[in-house]
Formats: sequence, structure tokens, C-alpha cells
Amino acid sequence: MRAAILATLLMLPLPVLAQETREIGHVNTAITNLGLTRSHRVVVERFDDPEVRNVSCWISQARTGGLSGMLGVAEDPARFALNCAATGAVEIQPGARRGDRGEVVFESNTSLFFKETRVHRFIDEERNTVVYLAWSTRLIDGSPYNAVAVVPAR
Repeated sequence: MRAAILATLLMLPLPVLAQETREIGHVNTAITNLGLTRSHRVVVERFDDPEVRNVSCWISQARTGGLSGMLGVAEDPARFALNCAATGAVEIQPGARRGDRGEVVFESNTSLFFKETRVHRFIDEERNTVVYLAWSTRLIDGSPYNAVAVVPAR
């Protein structure tokens, strides 16, 4: 029964976010299997917020190497950093979700089964800022790992 449920879940389409990511670069942090497979690395990616014009964010994440990393079945560690910056006059679009739940603007799978790094956007209207929170999901407990970046909307 569990196998049937798991097979059904794996066939469901994953949600697609409006952002486009671009890998900026990476560094190898450990060589695995004498260089025969991909090394452990830290990867830096950039994404733009689709509902806040002229804001770009950069996220660095640990990626597991080795054979399991090459095959996409490794669980990447929940370690990341986040920085966001204004690249011009910041314009918050009317469609940007407000409220204490924020809105997901980035997600990246970090394991084959139900673990992702997500970035939520929050609008702090009192301080006229846009706040980005990166965090790691897990199927059961979630994760305390997080990072925050703030961009003034002036």
C-alpha cells in the first residue's frame, strides 16, 4: 500500500514558480571517489522576484556529490545563505501577496523525497521593506535552518 501511495505522489506534477534561476558558479568542497564522480560543492544561484521589480536574490547551497549526487538521489544538507539587493528602483507589484504567510518566490529540491529549500517573500509595509526568508522543509519536522535578507523599497 505504501509503495502505491509513494508511486502516485512521485507522478504528481511539481508546482512551477514564475522565477527563473541562473547558476552563477560553484566551488568544490570535497573530492569524492577519486574524482570519478561529481564532488561535493557549494552552488550559487540567482533569481529575480517576479512580483517585486528590480530585486535579485542570490542563494548559495551545499550540494552532495558522489554517485548518489550524480544520480539525483542524495539528500543535500540544509545549509544555505541568502542575499538580496535592489538592482534599480524597487517596485512592489499589486499582485504581491501580503500577510503573515508571505509568498514562495523560490524553491529547490534538496532530496528525492519531500525536502526543499524555499524562499518566502514578506512585505513589511510599516518599514517599507521587502523581507526574504530562506528555509528548509522536511516531511515531518521542518527545519530550523534559515536565512533572512531585507531590501528597502524606497
